[in-house]
Amino acid sequence: MRLLAGAALSALLACASPLHAQSVADFYKSHPITMLVGSGAGGGYDVYARTFARFWTSHIPGHPDIIPKNMPAAAGLAAASTLYNSAERDGSVIGAFTNGAAMDPLFGNPGAHYDPLKFAWLGSIGKLENVCATWHTSPVKTIAQARERQVIVAAAGATSNTAIVPNMLNTLIGTKFKVIAGYDPGSGLTLAVESGEAEGICGLSWSTMKASRPRWVNEHLLNVIVQMGLRKLPDLPGVPSALDLVTDPDNRQVMELILIRQEAGRPFAAPPGTPADRVAALRQAFAATLADPAFVADAQKLQLEVDPLTGEAIEKLLAKAYAAPKPIIQRAGALVEPATTNAH
Repeated sequence: MRLLAGAALSALLACASPLHAQSVADFYKSHPITMLVGSGAGGGYDVYARTFARFWTSHIPGHPDIIPKNMPAAAGLAAASTLYNSAERDGSVIGAFTNGAAMDPLFGNPGAHYDPLKFAWLGSIGKLENVCATWHTSPVKTIAQARERQVIVAAAGATSNTAIVPNMLNTLIGTKFKVIAGYDPGSGLTLAVESGEAEGICGLSWSTMKASRPRWVNEHLLNVIVQMGLRKLPDLPGVPSALDLVTDPDNRQVMELILIRQEAGRPFAAPPGTPADRVAALRQAFAATLADPAFVADAQKLQLEVDPLTGEAIEKLLAKAYAAPKPIIQRAGALVEPATTNAH
């Protein structure tokens, strides 16, 4: 009798051990996923994240509901900080970050309270090639003209791309953008330009413009004067690349490091410590979604550009960036975190 009781107790303890833990499918059948979106509702990041989530759930074992929660504070860094410091680490909370989230700790952003090398990166939907554009009524229609006269551009937060990019160009290629920061990253930027309060926007991604402001593109309401990326966009063959305008080798290295922020342009991550089997399942589902014909068709309909990176590729990219020479990092950091910014 004692032997039977002992055997029963051993079996019970074994079932409660990690070796007999809940399967990924069983976990997600009973746990929805909260998706922290590091941008405001209706913006480009939000459109991408919500569109992707609708299809992603069907590829995740257990098919959990994915519930978006917008956290645009601190130019999206609040979402990354929350995911790192206080979110559940069981796979029930993920982040859909802005492109700067992974690099801002390297550049000393005081709002980045996390170590991006410790996140479980799941993948990125696309790269983020930023452009500078003026409204069609502006007399400034080329980057050369933006080097000759002041151009007022609307920006969101002081550490948003719409503030960082014009400040970077002012320093590295001699433009004269005047950054007016503090606008709402969604409708505020749109209204500022359409009303004539600002002449344009510098540092908004081309894919975001096409996704969230298709009328601007379809009706040719913009003068796209320069593009920022490690490679030129097929859509804009006649628009000069900022990298091609940098003549000093050290300045070019600085710009390249800043532009690495754009490569994983729309990244998703899980918190440190998320169980490895759930991370693997989320990564597999991420890749499967990107290849899903239904998602691809919907992305094309919404003019969402899909140019993905795997979670592993993001990890390698970040490892390279964080190993850059210290002087280059310091100079890039001074541009990404400008000491003074105009406030709206």
